[in-house]
Amino acid sequence: MYDIIVVGAGHAGCEAGHICAQMKKKTLLITSNIENIADMPCNPSIGGSAKGIIVREIDALGGLMGLVADQSHFQIKMLNNSKGPAVRALRAQADKIVYPKIMKEYLENTDNLEIKEGMVEDLIIEDGKVQGIVLDNGEKICAKAVILTTGTYLNANILIGSENTPNGPHGEKRSNFLSTRLNEYGFNIKRLKTGTPQRIKADSIDFSRLKAECGDDTHWTFSFDIEPQYEINEQQKCYLVYTNDKTHQIIKDNLDKSSMYGGYATGVGPRYCPSIEDKIVRFSDKERHQLFLEPESKYYDEWYLQGFSTSMPRDVQEEMVHSLEGLENAVISKYAYAIEYDAIDPMQIRPTLETKVIENLFTAGQINGTSGYEEAAGQGLIAGINAVLKLDNKEPLILKRHDAYIGVLIDDFVTKGITDPYRMLTSRAEFRLLLRHDNADLRLTSLANEKGAIKKEKFDKLQTKIKQIEKLTNYLKENRLIITDEVKKYFEDNNLSIPSGNFNYLLLLKRPEITMNVISNFLDLSDYSKEVIEQVEIENKYEGYIRKEYAEKERLNKLEEKQIPEDIDYDKVKNIASEARQKLSLVRPLTIAQASRISGVNPVDISLLLVYLKKEYGKNEDR
Repeated sequence: MYDIIVVGAGHAGCEAGHICAQMKKKTLLITSNIENIADMPCNPSIGGSAKGIIVREIDALGGLMGLVADQSHFQIKMLNNSKGPAVRALRAQADKIVYPKIMKEYLENTDNLEIKEGMVEDLIIEDGKVQGIVLDNGEKICAKAVILTTGTYLNANILIGSENTPNGPHGEKRSNFLSTRLNEYGFNIKRLKTGTPQRIKADSIDFSRLKAECGDDTHWTFSFDIEPQYEINEQQKCYLVYTNDKTHQIIKDNLDKSSMYGGYATGVGPRYCPSIEDKIVRFSDKERHQLFLEPESKYYDEWYLQGFSTSMPRDVQEEMVHSLEGLENAVISKYAYAIEYDAIDPMQIRPTLETKVIENLFTAGQINGTSGYEEAAGQGLIAGINAVLKLDNKEPLILKRHDAYIGVLIDDFVTKGITDPYRMLTSRAEFRLLLRHDNADLRLTSLANEKGAIKKEKFDKLQTKIKQIEKLTNYLKENRLIITDEVKKYFEDNNLSIPSGNFNYLLLLKRPEITMNVISNFLDLSDYSKEVIEQVEIENKYEGYIRKEYAEKERLNKLEEKQIPEDIDYDKVKNIASEARQKLSLVRPLTIAQASRISGVNPVDISLLLVYLKKEYGKNEDR
């Protein structure tokens, strides 16, 4: 018998399997095809706006995605680097061959983890508690907990025009019966859709007519525990492409042939990552749409046409691609397609990612209605940690909205549900200035250490960093910039206003135009790492804004502390709106804060709920 079985070895499954084993549970990771471990069926990139911060959080919590991305990419850049720190995030172009290879090596060398090939078609359930899995060959495997990370394989269909083929990504075998069984066990099944664009042969692209997009000229890493593994000047270029009037006209003339507009699709597609035909319809005022050509691997010559996802027939796709500048003679090696799949209603999931329907059954990734490798990996990590903690009868790890983007992600879908595949955006987070790229380890690594999810070396490294931050802060506070003729000349030569007095450097740093680079001309900072210097600069320069977000965080914390008993009968709460009663009964929020975020639950409903809790549970309403 295993302690934990993880079903599916995509990005969620890899993180779940690894962390469960690292936390010393006998773990089985089962996948329909071992060669597809950590596969990248869509965009061969890691990170992006908000998503890059999730990858940093995964690393801070003991996950693998950042480490593997750092060892497998051939271009990396910091998005929004010219803007404030709240919106900066890394994005790397990963090698589609190397990334899965390195991830597989990590998993194969993880103690307590076994990998097995097989298709899961049912669960073993006894007295409302999961006891294992059943394979399509009838084999039963027992476990104390199961984590489902099935991706887009549940009852999947590939759509190209009017063609509807029952397959998973890349034409892989799909899971035919598991979603039906889940529905029979009481899960509400949703039908969702996503898609992928064409792959283009490199030697058929006229790159001379396209604008190159290069990686940054500074070193970056997702992981806090690894040095850069690449040479800056050896990074691969990507290229910018635009649609045009001809492209748009081809799409408009053939709308009825696409799976979605022709009525061949039943699943709901992602609102924030739409197909190109959806963009043309929804944003008809746009003269052009931005696309990117991105290499998929150093080991073959296929390029990914980012932003050109479609479910048009192949002949129409040929016309569409050939209408683009530089791609007039392009050879399509793989046609774009849409894929429909089953997911469960995420409002039937707890914030721990354990399901409300079956005890000790956890779910993570696209089965929960999300999209994206990063969102899936973050969930897999949390599901794995909480599965271990549940088996050990310990308090779960529930990340709050002010703790992490992963916390925002999970709270959003378990509290509000989804109508289309959920994608993380910076605008979804109320505490963006607290949830930054640079401080993910400071926010989360101590939490991971408390739960036993990381190795001692990682926690010790964090403690060293904290001491260095304190030391540098004091160093800046204790030393002053003395205004000499030489100092005046430096400020004049660099078009900086000369300070009116001998300020300490910490106070001087609050000026918008003064950076640590400026201060390094007058103060020796060679003992401090780039990360420590960056942390001190951001925390000091944005101190007032950060303090405001911390105050709001404390206000929210008080509502988070007001817990709601799991056995509460909302039918007994007088005078709340019928919609609020229905939503509260469905979601069964754990705290007043979570209840207040449910769509359809208004402030007056919360006030009435608080009155009821005080009356019925007395002093325990704040427990």
